[in-house]
Amino acid sequence: MTKLLIKYISIILTIYLLSFVIHTIHISSTPALLIMGLVLLVINLILKPILLLITLPVNLLTLGLFSFIVNAWTIMIADHFVADISMGGFLNSLIAAVIIVIFHHLLRDMDREPNY
Repeated sequence: MTKLLIKYISIILTIYLLSFVIHTIHISSTPALLIMGLVLLVINLILKPILLLITLPVNLLTLGLFSFIVNAWTIMIADHFVADISMGGFLNSLIAAVIIVIFHHLLRDMDREPNY
């Protein structure tokens, strides 16, 4: 359960911070941001494994880098379902995908207990 919460927080934090840096990302309200996080989390749980399976040969050829493209696709799909948020296109979704992965790993590492 904490893995999903960490993923959810990393999604929301990334989209919120990117809306300040990239002016083509628009968030109309806080509830829209929270809904976007939930929609993207559900899409990542259901649709992303199917997309990764379909794109497996390309992903193997690019040594896993194509998974960022799949992540950007999932963000664009979630953007389509949430009306009050606009990600502003593929490039912004790709940037968000990369930063979501970075935040997720940072938050995940902070959640672990140190091995002394």
